[in-house]
Amino acid sequence: MKIVIIGGTGLIGSKTVERLRKQGCEVVAAAPNTGVNTITGEGLEAALAGAEVVIDLANSPSFEDQPAMDFFTTSGRNLLAAGKVAGVRHHIALSVVGTERLQDCGYFRAKLVQEELIKASGILYTIVHSTQFMEFLASIAKSGTVGEAVHLSPAYVQPIASDDVADAMAGIALGAPINGMIEISGPERARMSELVARYLKAVGDPREVVADPEALYFGARLNDTSLVSDNNPRLGRITFEQWFATAARK
Repeated sequence: MKIVIIGGTGLIGSKTVERLRKQGCEVVAAAPNTGVNTITGEGLEAALAGAEVVIDLANSPSFEDQPAMDFFTTSGRNLLAAGKVAGVRHHIALSVVGTERLQDCGYFRAKLVQEELIKASGILYTIVHSTQFMEFLASIAKSGTVGEAVHLSPAYVQPIASDDVADAMAGIALGAPINGMIEISGPERARMSELVARYLKAVGDPREVVADPEALYFGARLNDTSLVSDNNPRLGRITFEQWFATAARK
């Protein structure tokens, strides 16, 4: 079975490629640095020729409102059009838990448009809503840093390790399309401010974390249900402490 992974050289993509190749699949790691560009269309037709499954892991290089919308609409339309021509039987896209609840943020509005394009495409699909990756804790801390303090929302989050995301994506690629959504999340729930404080301590970062209910998350105000899944998610296996131990060694 030929599987094309858009964004196949990135964090989740490279891990998913590895897992599917070990299963004996023919996998194309498609990305601009391998000659496949979903914005310009370069290399897309050739990459998708003969593909049964496409996994879209591409992400906008900008979280700003208009660039994110331009990226996901252009990339989504080009990829779906090429998929129809190629006869793709299963289109899989990685999206974000809380997308429909965080429409004050332009990035999440763009992700919702991407999802609607997939649903309207006529290609059988599976949309995967994931909670935030544990690997993004450093960038979350950076986004809230003011001087020597990190101001973050105390809303609950339930991050998932990238290895668990890749396991889920590989498994879904080998299964049948559901024409619906699957949610995945980490095995533990914690308040964002407290979790980032634990992470910074684990990696030896002296910054202080301030729990600030008014702190925005990439432009969106959070509550305790914004970024967590209560929709019977598939849970990852890697705990916070297990991941912290690995992060501290890097």
